[in-house]
Amino acid sequence: MSLEPFGARLSRAMDDRGPLCVGIDPHASLLADWGLSDDVAGLERFSRTVVEALGEHVAVFKPQSAFFERFGSRGVAVLEKTVEEARAAGALVVMDAKRGDIGSTMAAYAEAFLQKDSPLFSDALTVSPYLGYGSLKPAVELARENGAGLFVLALTSNPEGGEVQHAVRTDGRDVAATMLAHLAAENAGEERLGSFGAVVGATLGDLSAYDLDINGPLLAPGIGAQGAAPADLPGVFGAAVRHVVPNVSRGVLRHGPDVLALRTAADRFAEEIRAAVAAV
Repeated sequence: MSLEPFGARLSRAMDDRGPLCVGIDPHASLLADWGLSDDVAGLERFSRTVVEALGEHVAVFKPQSAFFERFGSRGVAVLEKTVEEARAAGALVVMDAKRGDIGSTMAAYAEAFLQKDSPLFSDALTVSPYLGYGSLKPAVELARENGAGLFVLALTSNPEGGEVQHAVRTDGRDVAATMLAHLAAENAGEERLGSFGAVVGATLGDLSAYDLDINGPLLAPGIGAQGAAPADLPGVFGAAVRHVVPNVSRGVLRHGPDVLALRTAADRFAEEIRAAVAAV
């Protein structure tokens, strides 16, 4: 049987556990800050500590696949275990892999992360649409089939993103707005929250020129170490802030490996986000 749609599960998780997504980003400097070795043993200890500390407290984890893949097959095995343990603790998992390709290759990427019997099955996957939104069709179809979701890169916070995302099409609409329109169409008719979201950076400032009300979630990286604060969210997202999934990575993770400190940091961010959204 298919799972309940991702959008519905995400809404409930954020109601129950708070509006926070915590990244699992075991890059070398963070492992060192934790006093861990930059190897598979350090990777495993780091990931397990984050899940043990926060797995029953936060709504969503977002593991960054690249930091596991750099260790080869043994690193991917740790990623598989991290996904399994996070979901067993009741948290949703958004796999940050930013996959994007065409045809059978895109279908294979989708099967790796969105097929429910895959060791890497995740509740949602980040994807890149810059081979054309239609290239994502295999992932869209498999996500629907298995009750999973997608987060499509739309307005990213990196400075280089603008040269593609702000490029204007012959119809006068820029590429980012086109991606948002595609996602709104995917989510049409969903009563609470659709399962097809956009990645929109929290550091971008006023985005009132864009229609962010896609009836789907908006994954918002950039809070904490990248410079955005929870109080900035209403100014960036406007009325669509109610659908924002704010991601914090280093802002929480730098408090490890102390479990209580990790929980305290996550709770603080969640409360600040609740207060900011309630003020809208």
